[in-house]
Amino acid sequence: MCGIALVRLRKPFGYYVQKYKTYQYGVQKLYFLMKKLQNRGQDGAGVANIKIDIPAGKRYISRYRSNAEKPIEDVFHRIQEKIELEIPTNDFSFECATRLKEDVAFLGEIYLGHLRYGTHGGNTLENCHPFLRQSNWRSRNLVCAGNFNLTNVDELFSKLVELGQHPKDKMDTVLVMEKIGHFLDEENFKFLEKYKNTLSRDEITSIIENELDIRKVLERSCKDFDGGYALAGVTGYGASFVARDPNGIRPAYYYADDEIIVVASEKPAIKAVFNVDYKEIKEIAPAHALIIDKNGNYSEQQFTTPKEQKSCSFERIYFSRGNDPEIYQERKDLGRLLVPQVLKAIDYDLENTIFSYIPNTSETAFLGMIKGLDKYLIETRKNAIFNKNLSDEELEKILTFRPRIEKLALKDVKLRTFITDDSHRDEMVAGVYDTTYEIVRKGIDNVVLIDDSIVRGTTLEKSILKMLDTLEAKKIIIVSSAPQIRFPDCYGIDMSKMGDFVAFRAVKALWEERGEASKLQEVFEKCLESINGNQPSPINYVKELYASFSDDEISKKIAEIVSKNIQTKVEVIFQTVDNLYQSCPKHKGDWYFTGNYPTYGGNRVVHQAYINFMLGLKTRAY
Repeated sequence: MCGIALVRLRKPFGYYVQKYKTYQYGVQKLYFLMKKLQNRGQDGAGVANIKIDIPAGKRYISRYRSNAEKPIEDVFHRIQEKIELEIPTNDFSFECATRLKEDVAFLGEIYLGHLRYGTHGGNTLENCHPFLRQSNWRSRNLVCAGNFNLTNVDELFSKLVELGQHPKDKMDTVLVMEKIGHFLDEENFKFLEKYKNTLSRDEITSIIENELDIRKVLERSCKDFDGGYALAGVTGYGASFVARDPNGIRPAYYYADDEIIVVASEKPAIKAVFNVDYKEIKEIAPAHALIIDKNGNYSEQQFTTPKEQKSCSFERIYFSRGNDPEIYQERKDLGRLLVPQVLKAIDYDLENTIFSYIPNTSETAFLGMIKGLDKYLIETRKNAIFNKNLSDEELEKILTFRPRIEKLALKDVKLRTFITDDSHRDEMVAGVYDTTYEIVRKGIDNVVLIDDSIVRGTTLEKSILKMLDTLEAKKIIIVSSAPQIRFPDCYGIDMSKMGDFVAFRAVKALWEERGEASKLQEVFEKCLESINGNQPSPINYVKELYASFSDDEISKKIAEIVSKNIQTKVEVIFQTVDNLYQSCPKHKGDWYFTGNYPTYGGNRVVHQAYINFMLGLKTRAY
């Protein structure tokens, strides 16, 4: 779920210096874009700048990366410090800007930024994007950054070895860069072979930079990729691209005008930084790449075969910024559609129920839930008024009644424990939340608390329920605006350990309670056979474990698991998959909840994750 940001200045560098009276116009725009995308990664940041048409002997690629506590600030502080140190002048003329561009780092036409979110990988500087593949041929230099996970890393590694390469790492970022770099080299060699007997090498270089087909490079490079990706790259001579996977799993948006082209992982970042209408921000189509040539001309080009669009629904529920108007409405709908289940759980006793939410990403779903309750109350009032002979006092009570809304959960730590690395998550969870005291009437009030999703159940078990238990409510109802998360993700969120999912722990317990734990072994053997056969499987065998139990049975068992040390009665309610489709009709990537992976690599990952669980292995499944 990393964040990418690309800024391409379409006019000569001096134009921006002269017009905006700053040498840092592109730097500033990228900085604000990355700040607006900070929700997509707190583990590291990186920036690369490419200058176009710089004379030989001058540096034309600059890159800084950081894994500091505040990586964005660290990177841009160093960039700004360097620029200000080397430009001790208030001369904003076109001529001065053109001259200084050659000598000062990070003055150029193309800026590529990346925000790293990592759960499994080490938080080292070497893991931070952008990655750089270097050559003395400007057209063979490549800078890459991406928001992606690939499921077939071993296969890609083997293919590179077959091509004669010696990859230094099996990390998917390195393999992607080397694969693209290989075919970028091949396209260069084709031009060299074609013209070597008729043109000088200098003349061939010019032809390559104006005629090299980036679409063809991507077509040949990405045909073996299995996974979700929004992949950004820039060549040393200034051609750039952002390529999106065939299922549209990972997001990518762009805006262009006469001065600038900008690409980002989320629409609100572009809207906020450039103050453009939402209708002017375009989505890069699945299986297409936005390709920008050396001269700043751009087009969307198909580079692989599109498949059924399965844009990630978890982006909408949890990860993306909620001020996108579509996401905002989707989250409200998710909350509204939960109302019938909530009313049933409290036995329709609104008078003795307090409604609240777990900050911060569930706030919008909470608003939707309250709106749904208001609609229910309108119907209740109408029926009461039309069908009963009410006194003035009864009528006033009905007309003035509102759901009781309080802020019960207070988040003390401004970090997402879910995306914290495994080794530090538990110690953070216990102290994250506090509550507002003396609001709940002991033994009388129900407490309804909505969250955006429940993955591991760790925060519920070790923090939230313990906190709420001290309030001595009649009943606690935890509501998830997402369905039960049952299966690993291997395209973005990077959840790959079956034993971590509280829904899986629940279904395992249900099989054991039935006295049919042999079913666990049966599925294990099917998964082993699938993996050992080394053939892509069209079947997710782990789905069999869930098929014998209703959603309600699993939810009830989850409630038992997370409340085993709680005195207050606890119920857990999950969104339905049908309601998810209704709320997010354009984003049907639902493999977290259904196990319906859009690529065969997803089935391979879930089989490996289950095998790892059964063998007691704590390793990543891909």
